[in-house]
Amino acid sequence: MEDKKRLQRSRTIFRKSYGVVREHGGRHVKKRPYLLPIAGFLLGIAIVAATVFAHGGRPVQVSNSHIVFLFDSGGQRQTLDTKAKTVGELVNKLPLHLIPQDVVEPSLDTPIVEDNFRVNVYRARPVTVDVSSGNRIVTVTAQKSARVVAEDAGLTVYPEDNATFAQGTLKENIIGEKVVVDRAIPVFFNLYGTPLTIRTHAKTVGELMSEKKVKLTKGDQVQPAANTPLTPNMQIFITRNGVQIQTVEEEVPAPTQIVQDATLSLGASATRQQGAPGKRAVTYQIDTKNGSVATKTVIQSVVIQDPVPTIIARGTRVLVTGDKTDWMAQAGISGGDYGYVNYVISHESDWNPASLNSSGCAGLGQACPGSKLAAACPGWQNNPVCQLRYFTGYASRYGGWGGAYNFWVSHHYW
Repeated sequence: MEDKKRLQRSRTIFRKSYGVVREHGGRHVKKRPYLLPIAGFLLGIAIVAATVFAHGGRPVQVSNSHIVFLFDSGGQRQTLDTKAKTVGELVNKLPLHLIPQDVVEPSLDTPIVEDNFRVNVYRARPVTVDVSSGNRIVTVTAQKSARVVAEDAGLTVYPEDNATFAQGTLKENIIGEKVVVDRAIPVFFNLYGTPLTIRTHAKTVGELMSEKKVKLTKGDQVQPAANTPLTPNMQIFITRNGVQIQTVEEEVPAPTQIVQDATLSLGASATRQQGAPGKRAVTYQIDTKNGSVATKTVIQSVVIQDPVPTIIARGTRVLVTGDKTDWMAQAGISGGDYGYVNYVISHESDWNPASLNSSGCAGLGQACPGSKLAAACPGWQNNPVCQLRYFTGYASRYGGWGGAYNFWVSHHYW
């Protein structure tokens, strides 16, 4: 009823404002025929305004701008109202005076599709890279991975080397932060006739064998003895007499480590360290029959170079405010799911209840075809609460909104 009254008022105001009143047999229209197309256009705008922006007596707010919280070097929060589409577009518009060594998280190509989105700027600071040999390199960096800091300083860091952050001291003549690189020593490992170079922190031959999970069987011989202390470039031999041996190298995939980070918005991510594959030496015992290979049995599988993990920070921060929380509460959505709902809906429609794409997918969560949503929610364009109930049912196929969020992050649709 309120919608009809509002529509009637819009028509009356329109008519009085533009003189399109059929008085005396349409005298004004006849004198000014050009008013008809203009009148039709403006009346259409009035009708759309009265229809789309009305919901239960409250306006449905749809905007192409978003609230972004900018944290510069952990300082005070800056609240920005921006129409920037990506983090990079936002950063380029601000007088941040970044240098190449500064780091912005999440990455510059990350889209901004929701309110209360967090952007972190980490300013480069001087760090002393201190290797175990006593050499020092001073670099300027904003990286959070000690290994990456050492590599950016020009140091070759092997996968088996340990790199850690520490605080410098006056006794060391180091002011501020430092990175300590503890080198692994190289040893030459001859595995059944195949020469391999291995780096290790083991202290003895026996510790190295245990670290690399070398399993000796009958007929295997090791030189030197297991209790022999390791020294750089030492040679170690494992032999087996009377059989044919073949050793091949295989790649060890780089693992991915996910760290939860409350300084990033839910769903946003940042790569803190790029991984690299390792190497594995696989040794086979080959038995032949009539000159052909009869059996090929793995007798050793030794990791000769550790893989470097990829470290990805994944945001956990959730802050949902305004009409969105009202709509979710009215739709009966649990408060613990607000972050998941906000992420999915923001990426699907930017919280525009009347969203309709070129494929006919409609509404907050882009139901395909839109007729499904129209059947469940008559007047769906103006009823976000009904839509949220509908899409909550749809989310159940993933086990709920949490599962829907996880699926969306992995597939970029749901």
